[in-house]
Amino acid sequence: MSAEQIVAFIQWAVSSGLIAAGVFFVFVGAVGVLRLPDFYTRLHAAGVTDTLGAELILMGLMVHAGWSLDTLKLGLIGLFLFLTSPTSTHAVANAAYTAGLKPLVGRFRPPRPGEEADDEGGAS
Repeated sequence: MSAEQIVAFIQWAVSSGLIAAGVFFVFVGAVGVLRLPDFYTRLHAAGVTDTLGAELILMGLMVHAGWSLDTLKLGLIGLFLFLTSPTSTHAVANAAYTAGLKPLVGRFRPPRPGEEADDEGGAS
């Protein structure tokens, strides 16, 4: 193997690892959005997915692209996501709290059949 082939293989391995890690975090965040009990915890899972998962995937694509204009464009997209995603997540959470949506406090227990849920999200 020549040095150029070794460098290409290392680039491929790092790129694949970053993309796989990003896909893992996107998958975990999607499961969190489906499984978590209330709006705020689901919003947190979505925010982590948006920030960490997308950033790792973009970094993997940047490594795969090498030194090119595409790398600069992907870097700018990553910077934009890094700045706007937490800001928008905070704005949505603040709007929900201002509108009166209370966070689930205490241990979550879904209501049993025939029971009504109280304001805390648990059974009464």
